Parts: sequence; structure tokens; C-alpha cells
Amino acid sequence: MGKGREVAVTVVAAAACAVAGVMVGRRWVRRRKWAKAMGLLREVEEACDAPVGRLKQVVDAMAVEMHAGLASEGGSKLRMLLTFVDSLPNGTEKGTYYALHLGGTYFRILRVQLGGKRSSILSHDMERQAIPEHLMSSRSEDLFDFIASSFKTFVEREGNSSGFPLDQKRELGFTFSFPVKQTSVSSGILIKWTKGFEIEDTVGQDVVKCLERALERKGLVMRVAALVNDTVGTLALSHYHDPDTVASVIFGTGTNACYLERMDAIIKSQGILTASGVMVVNMEWGNFWSSHLPRTHYDIDLDAESPNPNDQGFEKMISGMYLGEIVRRILLRMSQETDVFGPVSPTLSVPFILRTPLMAAMHEDDSLDLSETSKILNDILDIPEVLLNVRKLVVNVCDIVTRRAARLAAAGIVGILKKIGRDGSSGFVSGRSRGEGKMRRTVVAIEGGLYSNYSMFREYLHEAMVELLGEEAAERIELKVTLDGSGIGGALLAASHSRQIVDTAQML
Repeated sequence: MGKGREVAVTVVAAAACAVAGVMVGRRWVRRRKWAKAMGLLREVEEACDAPVGRLKQVVDAMAVEMHAGLASEGGSKLRMLLTFVDSLPNGTEKGTYYALHLGGTYFRILRVQLGGKRSSILSHDMERQAIPEHLMSSRSEDLFDFIASSFKTFVEREGNSSGFPLDQKRELGFTFSFPVKQTSVSSGILIKWTKGFEIEDTVGQDVVKCLERALERKGLVMRVAALVNDTVGTLALSHYHDPDTVASVIFGTGTNACYLERMDAIIKSQGILTASGVMVVNMEWGNFWSSHLPRTHYDIDLDAESPNPNDQGFEKMISGMYLGEIVRRILLRMSQETDVFGPVSPTLSVPFILRTPLMAAMHEDDSLDLSETSKILNDILDIPEVLLNVRKLVVNVCDIVTRRAARLAAAGIVGILKKIGRDGSSGFVSGRSRGEGKMRRTVVAIEGGLYSNYSMFREYLHEAMVELLGEEAAERIELKVTLDGSGIGGALLAASHSRQIVDTAQML
């Protein structure tokens, strides 16, 4: 019996040791894989790091590229397009003006009544209309006739409230969010369609003429006073409310910037005269590139697999279209090389499945157990039952990607301010020394949900602005949220150019 007991005890002890050994082994494997995940996180953090010294290099590169793009066509990755807009709304505009925004699979028609004083928009009405799918690949005349018919219905419904009859000429601002070669403030040749449009007979045509002829066929007497993009409309709307506005930036699905430049600084504008001596320049800054940008292999792969490789590099690092996708790619690699998420979810391999608003929701999840993060991982990426420490890991990835984007966006803005002497290095009152003068107040209009709806992006951007400018100079720079520059801004530009028989910016 004694020997039997000894054998039993020995067997039990051996089994316990084996179980303990297995548990220790599993724990060691888990720790090794967790260490691997943390190593990947540190790798991403180091690759995305954008300290102030590096940001200053990006600022300088942006200013240099701006100079190059103003000197000659094709001289820079920045296109620095002339808009021929030399007169921004200043508050003296009075009357009723219209706007058409054609920006994708829908268009908007607006009527704006101005009171003749700054910030005096007495009323505005808006109608949104979907474009039937078949018209996106039909004839140019069919598309613009459809738009003109909707415009006529909109005008007829206003009755006498606008103050003039149907056959009296109306002024219209046309916000056209497709690539055009602008030839005057009220004309532009379509370079190509995007966003699903395939109307071949419009390419190479003046889109303003296409619209005006359609309106005429419907019995409407309307003059397109200004052809603009949404960034220029945002600048116009902000300038109407605040004369210190000198630039505007869009931070949304895409990103772009424009600003007010002196004509003598636009070397490639030889032969163009403006009454004001200035012109709004559309930077198309999404295509900015510099070796100083902190690019990772995730960015390189995303670019290579995109429909436009080696194009829009800056946009792919800072805009709402791509931030969620960068996070997805990082999480996919973590899932493939560790087991922190359990078995690799096939859904995690689907490009753009993680939209930026969802990424932002995880980043800004303030619940103690990060329940919103858990819900998004489960519902969107099919990753269930994620441990709390892994949820924190996901939030950290979102933070790294967003912080880099916001800091680079800030460097872009400061690059514009540096180019026009509003960054504090030369923006003091003329004739006074640095110690005696006071830097001019400067407003940059901002539009887009990435900035207005994503508080962490906004906070990181502001933080970087202070680091780059210094606290004293940063206090004189105001980033002002502007809403509906593409609509109301277009109508305001029609108003600011309505009293001109011919464009004040014209070729000699």
C-alpha cells in the first residue's frame, strides 16, 4: 500500500508538473507574442514620429515648393493653379445671388440674399438633387439640361421674393469640384471627369459655356460670374465675415489649400493683369511631397496599391480618406504576426473597411473598458472578445496615425504663412522693430469634418502650430471653422464679381 501511494503521488506530481510546464509554456508564448505586438507598435511610433525639428523642415519644403510652383508650370509637385479670383467679398455686396455646386453624384442649388454689410446674409435657401446614374455617362447636353431644369424649378418657386422677374439676368457662382484648366474667373476647360462620371464630349470643353447654354435653353437668363472650387469658396465665405482671412484649408475626405498671393510673386502669370494686384492661388497641396515627411512602409504599400500611385502623397498621409486605412494595415500586420487578436479575421484584409470616422470613435473612446472600441472591432472587423490591454493597443495605433497627420497638416499651414510673411518671422507692423511692433492678426479658414468633428486631430494640430510658431505668434493666428464654402461661398463670389462687365483678371 505504501509503495502504491508513493507511485500515485509520483504520477500526480508528474502530471501537475506537466500541466504547470504547459501553462508556463503557453504563458511564455503569449508574453513573447505580446512583446512582438508591442515591438510593432514601437516601430510604427518611431516611423511616424514628427518632432518639431522635422516639422520645420516640412514647413521650409512647403514654402520652397510654393515658390517653384509660382515660377513655372510643372516646376513643383504643387500645381499652384491661378484661379483669376482677384476680388473677395468684403461686405458691400447687396442683392440676391445664386450658386451651383456640382461635386459628385449630386448637385446643390442655392439662393443667397445679401444685405450690403459685412456678415449680412439675410437669408439663404438650398436644394439638393441626386444625379440619375445614366446621366453620369451620357451626353454633356443631357447632364447640363437636367441641372438647368432643376434650376428653373428652383427659381420659379421663389415667386417675387427674389426681387426680379424670371427673364432678368441673375448672377451665379459655379463651384465645380473636378479638374479644370481655368482660363478666366468665369471660364474653365474640363481636363477629366472623376468620381464616376464618364461623359466624353465634355472633356476639353468650357464647363461654364455648357451650363450657360443649358440655362438659356430652359429660358433662364443667368451669367456665371465665377467658376471656383470648394477651397476658394471657403476662403471667400470666411473673408466675407472676417477681412483678416488670407488662406483656407479643407480637411475632409480629401485635402487642399488656397491663399491670397501678390501678383508680382506669381512669376508664371506674365501677361495677366488684375485691378487689385492680388490673386487667389489654388495650391492643390494634396500632391505635396518632401523627403522630410515621415513615411512608413504602410504608406508605401497603400500608395502602390492605390488607383493613383506616386500621386497625392501628402493627402494620403493626412486626409480622412486614408487614416482609417493606414490603421487597418497596421492592425492586419499585428494580427498576422502575433495572436493578440486571436485568429486572423478575413474582414481585416478588406481595404478601406475601417473608415476614418470609426477609427476616430475608437481613438476618442473614453469609457473605462473601451466598450466602443470593442464594439467596432467586433461589428466592423469581425474581431470578437478582445482583451482590454489589446483594445488599448488599438487606441494607441489610432493615436499615432492621427497625431502624425495632424502635425503634418499644421506644418503645411505654417508653410503657407511662412511664404506670405505671416508666420511671425516678418509679420510685424511695417516700420517698427521686432521688439516694438505687433504681429498682424491672421485668419485661416478651415472646412471639413476631419477637423471640425475629430477633436484629437484638432488638438494635435493646434499643439503643433504653437510648437512651430511660438506662443506669441500662435496667438495672432486664428484657425476659424467655416461651413458651406462650396455653396454660400460660391454665391458670394458671384456677388463680388457681379458688377464687372469683363473679368478684371484677363489675358492681354
